[in-house]
Amino acid sequence: MTCVHTIQPLTLYAGGMNRADDAPALSDALAGKRVVLCVDRKSEELAAALARHGAAVEIAPALRTIPHADDAALLSRTRDLIEHPPQMLVITTGVGVRGWFEAADAAGCADELRQALTNAVILARGPKGRGALQQAGLHADWVSETEVHTEVAAHLRTLDVAGKRVAVQHHGSGADGLDELLAELGADVVSLTVYRWGPAPDELAVRRSVQDAAAGSLDLVVFTAAPGAHRWVEYAREDGVLEQLVQRAQDGQLVLAGVGPVTAEPLEQAGMPGLYRERMRMGAMIREILAHAERGWGRPGSAAS
Repeated sequence: MTCVHTIQPLTLYAGGMNRADDAPALSDALAGKRVVLCVDRKSEELAAALARHGAAVEIAPALRTIPHADDAALLSRTRDLIEHPPQMLVITTGVGVRGWFEAADAAGCADELRQALTNAVILARGPKGRGALQQAGLHADWVSETEVHTEVAAHLRTLDVAGKRVAVQHHGSGADGLDELLAELGADVVSLTVYRWGPAPDELAVRRSVQDAAAGSLDLVVFTAAPGAHRWVEYAREDGVLEQLVQRAQDGQLVLAGVGPVTAEPLEQAGMPGLYRERMRMGAMIREILAHAERGWGRPGSAAS
C-alpha cells in the first residue's frame, strides 16, 4: 500500500539558474528536464553545472554529512597516533582525509600528525584518497584500482600486519569490515571516524522526490554516495513506490546517475539500471548525463557497458 504524505514542493534551482549573473548558459541539452540531486556535499556546485545546460534542478539529500571536527574521540586518537605513530595507515575516502587534517589543524596539531605519518605505509581506497593524501603532503604506497572495499581487504591479506599498529580512517558508513579483518590478522587497530551520515536535512523533500520519480514528473536523479542511494531506495520501499521506480528506470523514462559502481550498488541491487561508469567523477558524470541526453532519453546501459 502506498504511503501518502502532504509535501511542499522541493526548493528549485531553476533551469538556467543564475544565467543573468556570471554563469551563462552552455547548452540546452537538458532543457525541459526536471532533476533532483540526492547529494549533500557540493550539491550547489553540481546544481549550477546542470542548470547551465537547461535543467530545472532541485536538491534533496537523503542523508547529510556530519563532520567530526570537534569530536573529542577523534582528537584524542589523533593525539595518540602522534605520540605512538602507526606503521600503516588505511585511507577509505578523500573527504575523510581532508576532514581529518582540518580537525587536526583546528586543534593545532596538523604538522605533528603529518610528521607522525611520514614513515607509515599508506594504503588508499581509490584515486580520490590518493589525491587527498597528496594535498595533505603525504604519499600513498598503494592505491586500489577501484573504490570497492573488498579490493583493499584482499590486498591487506597479502601483507604481514601481525603486531603492527594500523590506523584506519573510516568513511561515513564505517570501515566495511576492515577493522575486524586487521584484528584477525593480528594488527593493533586504531579506528578513526572523521565524519558520519545523519538524517536527511528535509525528509519531506526526499519523499517528494521519490514519489515524483515514481509518478513520472521527474526525469533524472543524481547520487554521489552509496549511503544516500541506499536511503533513497529505502524511502521508496517505505512509501510503496519502489516497483514503479524500478519499472520507470528499466523503461528508460527515469534516469539515475551515480559517480561510480560503489554509489550505484544499492540502486542496481534494487533493479534500477542507470549511468554508473567505472571511476566516474563529478565532471565525468555531468559529461555522461549530457551525452545520454544527446543520444535520447532512453534506457541507459549498465555499469559494465
